[in-house]
Amino acid sequence: MAGGGFATSAGGNDFEAKITPIVIISCIMAATGGLMFGYDVGVSGGVTAMPPFLKKFFPEVYRKTELKIGLDSNYCKYDNQGLQLFTSSLYLAGLTATFFASYTTRVLGRRITMLIAGFFFIGGVIFNVAAQNLAMLIVGRILLGCGVGFANQAVPVFLSEIAPSRIRGALNILFQLNVTIGILFANLVNYGTNKIKGGWGWRLSLGLAGIPALLLTLGAILVVDTPNSLIERGRTEEGKAVLKKIRGIDNVEPEFLELVEASRIAKEVKHPFRNLLKRKNRPQLVISVALQIFQQFTGINAIMFYAPVLFNTLGFKNDASLYSAVITGAVNVLSTIVSIYSVDKVGRRMLLLEAGVQMFLSQVVIAIILGIKVTDHSDNLSKGYAIFVVIMVCIYVSAFAWSIGPLGWLIPSETFPLETRSAGQSVTVCVNLLFTFVIAQAFLSMLCHFKFGIFLFFSGWVFMMSIFVFFLVPETKNIPIEEMIERVWKQHWFWKRFIEDDHDNEKIENADNCNFLF
Repeated sequence: MAGGGFATSAGGNDFEAKITPIVIISCIMAATGGLMFGYDVGVSGGVTAMPPFLKKFFPEVYRKTELKIGLDSNYCKYDNQGLQLFTSSLYLAGLTATFFASYTTRVLGRRITMLIAGFFFIGGVIFNVAAQNLAMLIVGRILLGCGVGFANQAVPVFLSEIAPSRIRGALNILFQLNVTIGILFANLVNYGTNKIKGGWGWRLSLGLAGIPALLLTLGAILVVDTPNSLIERGRTEEGKAVLKKIRGIDNVEPEFLELVEASRIAKEVKHPFRNLLKRKNRPQLVISVALQIFQQFTGINAIMFYAPVLFNTLGFKNDASLYSAVITGAVNVLSTIVSIYSVDKVGRRMLLLEAGVQMFLSQVVIAIILGIKVTDHSDNLSKGYAIFVVIMVCIYVSAFAWSIGPLGWLIPSETFPLETRSAGQSVTVCVNLLFTFVIAQAFLSMLCHFKFGIFLFFSGWVFMMSIFVFFLVPETKNIPIEEMIERVWKQHWFWKRFIEDDHDNEKIENADNCNFLF
């Protein structure tokens, strides 16, 4: 049953909007792109901790971890560039695919872009399951990465555009919730397949990624495209019909006219990436890029990619390390649900600032414990200390999952104006995948060289993130997307000068043009 309500605009207009079943179903289906992304993140760390997988593809790491041959330090068990490439190649491919996804999102629509992502995911799964050598594994990961690039480009924009403004944050975070569910699902699968005799459990782990891949493909076939996208591509009447359907009412004229006006302005922009660099778009661009960098350098993906490997390094046995990864994965899911409930009530800034304190303190405590208890040749973690480390990791993960994790995607997707939204989302995804690649490729080497200091390194970035948010990230809850400039950027103590200065420059240019004509 649909719930009624109003989404209020800055100009005093009330955009009536029911929370219709089609909106909920469309958002759930679209957000399975996050499920696929999360599964890919979680599964790589699990299979790289499985002895049969290491023996087949990474014999040098197998000798260090299982046979203790050539092991110089507990922190260096998994320091291998090929092993890191298996994880990171996905994100490098995603980075490249993002540039093409920006074009398809704008020209072909959000729905078709999600469908393309689904096909890439299915192809990647087939290559990984059938892998006979490292080259096949990497090709599979590259195809999965292309899927990630297309899905991460289209899905957050789709969710932001189809949702009523008052629940936009909650529905958008469905993407991040599905990422966390995907990670948990992968951890559970890895825990089970690790017990399979015969050494083929890793193939099942990689193959089960086909489930979210098929769900995303099916969802992209069934859902409608967003009114914003249809109007942007000149299909105005169809866009109006879809708007009526997703809002559950007939009187959509005020919102429809605003979308048409936004589309008209967007079409005047011939070069969206060049336009993105204009002074008036500086606030959205700087915040979006900064949030992606901070999201990765808080250290979350280092933990999520390599959770079993990390716990193995700290002295946990193989089963115990996978089990601990399951626990952190479950905390990740539950905390993301907290974010869904609170993001449109508490607001974006409060969640980010509270989580900054929580992440900083937990990482410092972890660093102190590891510095005292885990040395190069002694992993002297008693059961009590081991449990305490897992609890601290869970406290850290919970803070990330209700703050910078989902909000790193939500804030950029809701702040760019329509004329630069596709380009802005492309840059956001591109920067995220670039720094995800850097962390994935470097973490095991950093762990080997920094040792326990790796957590102090990440905590320093958390501190910088908190300062940035406190001074420069405005509150955007319950504000219609097309009215961010008037209600957010022009009111902010720092960013308003960029909007006002650019407006003044446009006035001067127009006056000069008039003088030239006369």
